[in-house]
Amino acid sequence: MVVVILLLFLLLAVVYMVAPGRRRPETCAPFSGRNYAHRGLFARDQSVPENSLPAFEAAVRGGYGIELDVQFTSDRQLVVFHDDTLDRMTGARGFVRDHDWATVGGLSLAGTACTPPLFSRVLETVGGRVPLIVEIKSRREYDGPYLDALCKATLQALEGYDGLYCIESFDPRVVWRIRRMAPGVLRGQLVDSYRTNRREGAHPVHAFLISHCFGNFLGRPDFIAWCPEEENWAVALCRAMGAMMVQWTIMPEHDWQQRQGRYDALIFQWYTPDAEY
Repeated sequence: MVVVILLLFLLLAVVYMVAPGRRRPETCAPFSGRNYAHRGLFARDQSVPENSLPAFEAAVRGGYGIELDVQFTSDRQLVVFHDDTLDRMTGARGFVRDHDWATVGGLSLAGTACTPPLFSRVLETVGGRVPLIVEIKSRREYDGPYLDALCKATLQALEGYDGLYCIESFDPRVVWRIRRMAPGVLRGQLVDSYRTNRREGAHPVHAFLISHCFGNFLGRPDFIAWCPEEENWAVALCRAMGAMMVQWTIMPEHDWQQRQGRYDALIFQWYTPDAEY
């Protein structure tokens, strides 16, 4: 009997940790049934670079929603840039957070005339014409005050923005901060597979917990943004409990039409589906 009680308690504890937020159909509805251009509608060869103003304008012209990434420069300017480091996209070296805006804003993206844009400039460019999924970038070493400032800056930039937006992050601490600072804003938990987390160097325990949504008790996300792999039991549980389901990043080789029938929204790259489905 004691064993049964302990097992039941353990089951309830797991469900408590993994459960998404209460369903908010009216809040989710404007974001559902749409395809979102991953980092804008950028070219495979980066001739139109990812997270650039031309990529965002191209997505708007196509009627697509837009997924983009925000993070701080060293002087706390909010820049739209995906990687933690400048290396891949600019040829410069080091973490974005360690360079000031004057430096980052003057770098060429993939050898083009485009430069990394401020978040405020991207909002001006999009102008509320399509929905936005804003990913707040984070790292494990970021402390509470830094994450507070990053989340506050993102929300302040969006104050008065005349368009639909939601916020997501891989970091449950960020989702929790958005829940606390702006409870009315649609929020999402990005989730990658255990295998990918391990491949990127995560400890086995951390990889398991983060890939199985054990941080959901902090942010109680409205949606789960899952990778193209088969859903694990925790993601399937979130689906069964009514979470909005988003999938990223869908490539041309994926069966995107089948996934449209299974997911509420898709974040896509390098093909041109219908804007809505």
